Amino acid sequence: MSQYQNYSACTSILIGKNASIDGSTIIGRNEDCKATWPKHFIVHQHKEYQDVQEFKSNDNKFKIKLPKIQYKYTATPEWTDKYGKFEEDGINEYGVAMSATESAYANSHVLGYDPLVKDGIGEEAMVTVVLPYIKSARQGVTRLGEIISKYGTCESNGILFSDNKEVWYLETGSGHHWVAMRIPDDCYAVVSNQISIRKVNFNDKNNFMWSKGIQDFVKDNHLNPDLNGEFNFRHIFGTHNLTDVYYNNPRVWYGQKMFTPEIKQQPESHDLPFIRKASRLLSIDDAKSFLSSHYQGTPYDPIGNGSKEDKTKYRPVSLAKTQEAHVLQIRPKMPHEIAGIHWLAMGVAAQSVFVPFFAGINDTLNEYKKGKLEYNPKSAYWIFKLVGVLVDPHYLQLNDPLKNTQEKLNINMRQFILKVDSEYNTQEDLSKYLTKMCNKNAKNVLKEYQRLAYQLISISTDFSKLNYKQDLNL
Repeated sequence: MSQYQNYSACTSILIGKNASIDGSTIIGRNEDCKATWPKHFIVHQHKEYQDVQEFKSNDNKFKIKLPKIQYKYTATPEWTDKYGKFEEDGINEYGVAMSATESAYANSHVLGYDPLVKDGIGEEAMVTVVLPYIKSARQGVTRLGEIISKYGTCESNGILFSDNKEVWYLETGSGHHWVAMRIPDDCYAVVSNQISIRKVNFNDKNNFMWSKGIQDFVKDNHLNPDLNGEFNFRHIFGTHNLTDVYYNNPRVWYGQKMFTPEIKQQPESHDLPFIRKASRLLSIDDAKSFLSSHYQGTPYDPIGNGSKEDKTKYRPVSLAKTQEAHVLQIRPKMPHEIAGIHWLAMGVAAQSVFVPFFAGINDTLNEYKKGKLEYNPKSAYWIFKLVGVLVDPHYLQLNDPLKNTQEKLNINMRQFILKVDSEYNTQEDLSKYLTKMCNKNAKNVLKEYQRLAYQLISISTDFSKLNYKQDLNL
């Protein structure tokens, strides 16, 4: 495992095509690690090799032979590959999106029979060895599942896949066993660092996939605790402890409160369902709002008006340790280049803004390829992160300038997408056009955030504790 794996924890959302307002499939996730751990955003080009290539992990001794053809894909790797690539999320040239991973935890009883494999595949390698070699979400599940079964995995994780028709969620429950579930087209799911898939229907291969022999593994080792004999993946492989109560369950509760508010539930409940139907059609903005949330409108908001105990009781969705947040949207009835939009918010989603990049781009801004541990004013990661650092000590006083900038940019970016949608059919070189337009839009967003930082610095000068105001009534 990497040196910081113990700090890694994320929050995810998955939305089926008939649950979205425009027929898009949507998957998204906050990548959480450390308060400072820069990310880059790049495009890997389509490549065809004469000889078979081999991937070797810098995180452990995992290695695998790769196909000779690598499809183009977007990715958000770490600023250093010393501990592994951690490319995390992207969309490939065939319109397949992947996000890996949602860290989860298998129980020790199951792991006693099928331990994690020290040199098996882990989070850092998954996007790199899967996304460039698949043409559908279902193929993504198949390829990753076969790798896990053959080589084992060093972690318990959840992995998100989508294309313009389907959304899939795969969970690893032990060293070699896993299940995957297709999110029903008219439903959504929110996930928070726990094994979440419940009942597995082994007679429904259209909506479930699983590792070979998993039923016999559970039966032979007497692992199923349910009296009714139902195969509930969470009950068999997952946890049921205080970490779930305070760290995981409340985030699921809040997501379901946002989208299905008529159903009354408790934030600490272990019985929150994995799949829900929303009370309305969900938009890309709903996915972004969830990933930016911190229990607003409840006593548990860390920057709200609740008691000190309530404000620190539950782990929020958006928090200081977020490296980047992404929403991967695949729109219907459009060419792959324009259908896929990689929405990317560098740093903390609540303090950043999701910038859209069409899947057909062939390069990203230099600012998105820069950034190390030390602050760099020419790094996209650090430009967004600086605003968060300035806002944090005086959140209530500086929230208005932040929200005003975010609202302005969100309106501008919607206009940007409408413009591209109206023009792309007339372009001779679509990839060149999309690259030019996306980078121009991203450049404008960075300039606005730089202006916001200057404004926040100016306002903050009056917050010094060395200020003195004389009371003339003394």
